[in-house]
Amino acid sequence: MSRQGSRDTAPEVAVRRLLHAAGLRYRVNVPVPGMPRRTIDIAFTKAKVAIFLDGCFWHGCPEHATHPKANAEWWRKKLDRNMSRDTETTEHLAASGWTVLRFWEHESAVDVARTITTSLPPKRAPSLRLPSTADSTEDSEPDNQS
Repeated sequence: MSRQGSRDTAPEVAVRRLLHAAGLRYRVNVPVPGMPRRTIDIAFTKAKVAIFLDGCFWHGCPEHATHPKANAEWWRKKLDRNMSRDTETTEHLAASGWTVLRFWEHESAVDVARTITTSLPPKRAPSLRLPSTADSTEDSEPDNQS
């Protein structure tokens, strides 16, 4: 597990690229205030908005979580501790006046970035021009008006 990457994951990088392209500036891997061994994936420190992009396996996604068969009891306890640590971190930050947003790794980076920008205070959030997640084939067809 020490080799398991815990920062700069593909979903994190994809969301960060979209936020940066939209003109937003943020900090990455910021220690949780009062909990120095825990980090916020993406933080807007002045606005006090904490973003977490959780992996489906490690954080118990209700749609995609799997449970190893080998050493099953140890893994169940480990993953349960991860989920309770997530809850504790969220509650701690909320009690400190932070807005906490949690997303799953399987969620669309565009949708995540859009949700983040709408959650920022109005003066911080730019008018975001993100690509659409829906197919735009209907809009690209020419009108046949005769």
